[in-house]
Amino acid sequence: MNTQKFFQYSACILASILASTFFIGTAVAQRGEIESQTYEIVKEKNIEFPPANRLFDKVQPIQANAGEKKVTYQFVDPQINLASPKLTPQAVASADQNTRQELPDALNNFIKIGAGNYGRFLAEGFVSTRATEDLVFMANVKQLSAATGPVYGVNSANSTTDIKLGGKYIRSAYKVDGQMDYNRNNYYFYGYKPQPDDVMINRDSIRQTLNRFGVQLGFENTEPNSLVDYAVNTQFYTLSDRYNASEIDWGTTLKVALPVMDQVYALLDGGAYVSQRVDALTYNRNLFRVKPAFKYASEFFSVTAGANLVNETDNTLDINRTRVFPVVNIDVMPFAGVHIFAGWDGDIVRNTLRSLLDENLWLAPNVLVANTEKSADVYAGIKGENSNGFSFEGRASYARYKNFYVFNNSLADTSKFSVLYDGLRTNVITVSAHVGYTITDLYKTSLKANFYNYDTERLEAAWHRPTFTLNWFNALTISKKLFLTSDFYTVGGIQAKNFQTGIITKLPVILDLNFKIDYLLTRNFSAFVSVNNVLGKQYTRYQYYPRQGLNFVGGLSFSF
Repeated sequence: MNTQKFFQYSACILASILASTFFIGTAVAQRGEIESQTYEIVKEKNIEFPPANRLFDKVQPIQANAGEKKVTYQFVDPQINLASPKLTPQAVASADQNTRQELPDALNNFIKIGAGNYGRFLAEGFVSTRATEDLVFMANVKQLSAATGPVYGVNSANSTTDIKLGGKYIRSAYKVDGQMDYNRNNYYFYGYKPQPDDVMINRDSIRQTLNRFGVQLGFENTEPNSLVDYAVNTQFYTLSDRYNASEIDWGTTLKVALPVMDQVYALLDGGAYVSQRVDALTYNRNLFRVKPAFKYASEFFSVTAGANLVNETDNTLDINRTRVFPVVNIDVMPFAGVHIFAGWDGDIVRNTLRSLLDENLWLAPNVLVANTEKSADVYAGIKGENSNGFSFEGRASYARYKNFYVFNNSLADTSKFSVLYDGLRTNVITVSAHVGYTITDLYKTSLKANFYNYDTERLEAAWHRPTFTLNWFNALTISKKLFLTSDFYTVGGIQAKNFQTGIITKLPVILDLNFKIDYLLTRNFSAFVSVNNVLGKQYTRYQYYPRQGLNFVGGLSFSF
């Protein structure tokens, strides 16, 4: 069903920030758009310092009593990544995350080793300097592998290596933090059709290896009484795979807030992203964003109004276009700790090979990556918390997208996935609810549910996108030595199509229950066991790719 564009602006403005430097110029009008077509594609330990009071968000909820910790959460506007939780985690959470809370401060470091079924092996080490008032360094190395998988034995094995180095330096007026990380992921495209007994699959022909390297550096002021608030962050990433695909992505963002008069603030968010994708073709893809706004904030009310100006370019697709989106947000606090909010915004959502692989590892080679335009997003909701540890948020939104993408099995090879873009308009209705409750460090629980409705124009359906997700997390401190955490996920409403046969399949509802137990044996030693997919369902998040059934990892950790 064709409808007119939601709105159109005639002004074309180019915004660019590189290494925290802004340039605004005239942009070239749009020369090309992506029509609906199929593209081949496959998706620490943190040492936190207390944040300074910032101008970025002046209306704050009431503060909890000292010593009480809340379950933190946020609603992240989906980058078209509409709430697909990581099911049966491939990385086991560190047992020391709980036990270290009971250990002396000197025991910040640990070495962990474990094993489990499916030939699983886990080794991890974490080392950090003793935190001073202003400086800390850390290093984390993790290796997790499975010798066999859910089907075809070693043909569905996997291995992941993570290395992270980071540090933070905080002074009274500013903070500098940085991190370097490397990830190597080796796995196999095991979603192929069953073969006769006399046919052997060449493992090397279905193998994929991803190498990802990243550097992040941030600088911001931490002076609560500073006239100008600012934060600069730059990130550089490289990615390469076994099919000679590569991607270089460099992005820099800047956030500035300063008062212009009593209770009125000027806000400026900006970003510049320069990327190059090399495969069968070379794609130079850039995106520049500047978002000026004014905010009025009182004790019980705030309103923000501005504009989001975005320019994107792509040399191969012959795209150079600028979009301007209005930004309006209203926040009212009728009672202490309760906020009622509503707003309207829009954006051009950056899609990169790295972001798509974060969603779906089973992408075919020579994929084309294109951005998605969120033409408009109208939302409203309510959120709040109290000093007794209870928090909640409810949100509903209606968003219009152009070049909305979905994943589906490729026509040429159903064991790999394509990306299909809707070149016209896709409407998405989202209803989300989240509640949390915390009793100091004794018990924490969090429940979040999401409902989605998709209305596509050119796509037959929103393949492999769920219509319902639910996540229930619990963390219980049974004693000073025994800790228990649990995660329950359910995902439903996923449809898939085999383009070779024309058969549409509604995938069964996913039910995934995970437990983790940590026990402090001595001052230095702790034992852990992580049991995933307790219900034993070999569910399928992506068609022809069943996940492992009941699986576990157990081991020991030494803290020093």
